[in-house]
Amino acid sequence: MPSHDFDYDLVVRGATLAGPAEVFEADLGVRDGMIAAVGRNLRRGAEEIDARGMIVTPGGLDPHCHIEEPSEDGGVQEESFSSGSAAALAGGTTSFICFVPQWKGHPIAATAAGYEARARASRADYSFHQIITDPTPDVLEREVPALVARGIRSLKVFLTYDPLRLTDGQFLEVLTTARRLSAFVTVHCENYDAIGWRIRALLEAGLTDPLQHAWARPPVVEREATHRAIALAELVDQPIQVFHVSCDEAAEEIARARARGVKVWGETCPQYLTLSTDDLAKPDFEGAKVVCSPALRAPGESERIWARIREGTLDVVSSDHCGFSFATAKRDPGSSGYGQGGAKARPDGMPAFNAIPNGVPGIETRLPVLFSEGVSTGRIDLPTFVRLTSTNAARLFGLAGRKGTLAPGADADLVLWNPDAERVLTNSDLHHAIDYTPWEGMRLKGLPTMTIRRGEVAVRDGQVLAEPGSGRFLARGPYALATPSGRVPDGFDAAARR
Repeated sequence: MPSHDFDYDLVVRGATLAGPAEVFEADLGVRDGMIAAVGRNLRRGAEEIDARGMIVTPGGLDPHCHIEEPSEDGGVQEESFSSGSAAALAGGTTSFICFVPQWKGHPIAATAAGYEARARASRADYSFHQIITDPTPDVLEREVPALVARGIRSLKVFLTYDPLRLTDGQFLEVLTTARRLSAFVTVHCENYDAIGWRIRALLEAGLTDPLQHAWARPPVVEREATHRAIALAELVDQPIQVFHVSCDEAAEEIARARARGVKVWGETCPQYLTLSTDDLAKPDFEGAKVVCSPALRAPGESERIWARIREGTLDVVSSDHCGFSFATAKRDPGSSGYGQGGAKARPDGMPAFNAIPNGVPGIETRLPVLFSEGVSTGRIDLPTFVRLTSTNAARLFGLAGRKGTLAPGADADLVLWNPDAERVLTNSDLHHAIDYTPWEGMRLKGLPTMTIRRGEVAVRDGQVLAEPGSGRFLARGPYALATPSGRVPDGFDAAARR
């Protein structure tokens, strides 16, 4: 509680406040970790921040990042919750949603409790998606309902990768379970068999460079799987989000479905807005740094993704942070890269494209890169930036009103931006555990100078002040957006009979 001598714990004065719908000048008052007032000439705070000339946005919500995930062989991703959350806060992200894995042949309980214990080291607020790779009756009828009851209200499925993918029939069962529980479903959309077919042909032709990763996964395999995922969700009448849309073809499928009234949303990532196959083709195996799935696309495709953002088809930009250091995992033919088929190593000892671990680090750079390439260039305005980085994700994942807004009653998660500041991005300035950034050498304009998490200064001028373990788990209850539309083919609701 504020001292009797003060009306607020903290007052941010004279800022340009940027919300999801408007931009205006005002003071912002914080009490007990929440936004208590927004207005002019607020009364005194125990702490005061002069934000004249600064832009204040809601703290970022990154709804898609992989942090400290364990693997079935006992390994653990090198990005810890302590380092990953420090990086998040330094880049203006105050909360994130990461993934509890499930391994085929194992119950969710084999990983859930241990992973949740690891997450308690987070400095940022956090929640979880539950990956479903083996939707047995026990998993769907006992384990998933228990998770949803504890506030883990979103499921993640893969339509590709050997150890993770679901068949269409299994996907239908997951969709049906989610609908019954008022949970949300997120989908990685690529055609498994088509990718395997292309990989085998490329390896037989002796084509093993990182660039061939994109050749193995052209836009058509993403477009087909996106169409199929939407069609099956429409059949069940279950809302879904398509993760990491990389190409206009897949975005078009989402736009067509939304025009029909289907409850489907699309997400993209900074890598698809700023990088291309030219980066995969860099010499000295440097292209391995940007091997991710879906793959980077040809130069020029990124502008079509920006256009889909402006029209509203793609309304979330996540990091899909999934870090594998270049000096070790990216260059190790024995790494677990969720590859498919064929050779593991090339004559030079480097892994073939299909054995390079998939993923790029980006949890700290997500907001600065999007601000610089979006707001500072005029591609998007400030309210669009806020919606893309926090507000829309809060709506989609049951955190609306608490995260992603500057309204009274919300958590006081704030980012102060200097819109005129510039610097060259370099990995040595970042806080993640990974030994590179794909945006090395990019000149940024518009930088976060302070991150406030629940009313406390978590980062000031690049120094992380939040302690490990100070983040809080975000339980998510039922919310309207995750409910069915009420339309099924022929009026026959097969899911209601399951």
